[in-house]
Amino acid sequence: MSAATIATRGAARGIRALPSLPPRFKRWLLIALAVCLVLAAGYRFWLRDSSLVTVEKVQVTGLTTKDAPRVRAALASAAHTMTTLHVRHEVLEQAIAAYPVVRALDVRPDFPHGLTIDVIEYRPAALVGGLPVAGDGTILRGIPVEGSLPKIDTRGAPHGNHLTEAAALHAARIAGTAPAALRPRLELIETRAQDGIVVQIRDGPELIFGDATRAHAKWIAATRVLADPEAEGASYIDVRLPGRPAAGGLPAATVAPVAPAGAAETAPPAGTTGVDPATEQLAPAVTNGDPATAEPNAPSTTQQPAPAPAPQSTQPAPAPTDSIGGGGAAPPAG
Repeated sequence: MSAATIATRGAARGIRALPSLPPRFKRWLLIALAVCLVLAAGYRFWLRDSSLVTVEKVQVTGLTTKDAPRVRAALASAAHTMTTLHVRHEVLEQAIAAYPVVRALDVRPDFPHGLTIDVIEYRPAALVGGLPVAGDGTILRGIPVEGSLPKIDTRGAPHGNHLTEAAALHAARIAGTAPAALRPRLELIETRAQDGIVVQIRDGPELIFGDATRAHAKWIAATRVLADPEAEGASYIDVRLPGRPAAGGLPAATVAPVAPAGAAETAPPAGTTGVDPATEQLAPAVTNGDPATAEPNAPSTTQQPAPAPAPQSTQPAPAPTDSIGGGGAAPPAG
């Protein structure tokens, strides 16, 4: 249903809804409606496609690829078949369909004869088989590579205009969402059996992403951990749970030995010094000698003398009696 038909039916309903209007006012209203219909039809079928508003000047901006002259010529040729009142975006997109470097077109007509086309290109995010690819997996043949790009580990060279391997496609998404400050430091993006997607950073830890979901949140978590001084020296940062990132491989902290439970309640062994748990001061040395003469904080050298041998009896043993004589004295020896 055309716009003119809709407007006619709407006006008819409005006229029927106002039965109290005088006939003269209704007549002028119908005349105004007829004039509007004539103007709408003239615009629709004549003015918007007439030579009065045809495109004569085309300006194309935003191209950096080596195929820029061809893309510019294709867009200009398609634009010259249009008018500033009737710009057909689908025709412009079909004209540059052979150039995957173009991501989108921003078209702005300049009445009456001008048209400005701003080309939005894909930006290389990584290298796959030596070819630059965008974050969505589009292979960007012919785009100059500026600076260093991370390499994506794949099984073979890519074919066509888009990555088909799932692992390489997910890795490209991680590379495409990386912050601009970290992109020059990215070296390699690989997929491991246990960790999933892992990003290796130049002079930095490995970043374990797991998969390509929530890529923006994981990069934010990784950036915060990298900026934390306490994470300096970590060998990896696990951001598989971006709400709880973890830094691992830090140097082990030196921990003082802890005494066994109940050791503070027992007295230290003889000849050693201890710490009074109430005053946190060194207790005086415990010795086996006279504690009044012992020096504090010094081991004692006093030794307890060995016990003296038991005294032997000097009384002669009683003389044996004669078991037969019943108490007689023993005969003198010899």
